[in-house]
Amino acid sequence: MSYALIRARRETRLDLGAFARESGTHPELIRRLVALGLLDARQDPTGELWFPRGELAALGRVQRLHAGFAMNYAAIGLVTDLLDRIAALEAALRIAQISQTRGDPLGAAGQPPRRPGG
Repeated sequence: MSYALIRARRETRLDLGAFARESGTHPELIRRLVALGLLDARQDPTGELWFPRGELAALGRVQRLHAGFAMNYAAIGLVTDLLDRIAALEAALRIAQISQTRGDPLGAAGQPPRRPGG
């Protein structure tokens, strides 16, 4: 018996059919979410949609917001943008706090730490 010397690599991108199967979502809904800008997909020259594997998590987020808060998909776009902005601000604040505790008054980027909203 022989074995391959390398592992088979999972595809890093999925076509529409594979994305729909892995997420358990109807392909037409996925197309709508792409049109609304809620999912990132690339289109090849034949018009086929291709999704990075990470978009499965983005789809899960959209589905949780839609089910949990009964929001329409247009509102979910606004909410996800705000949540992403909050996460970025919190990360910047954490970096500023860490650099202050280490005695680096200029922070990791060589600039004084900024306060959120300021």
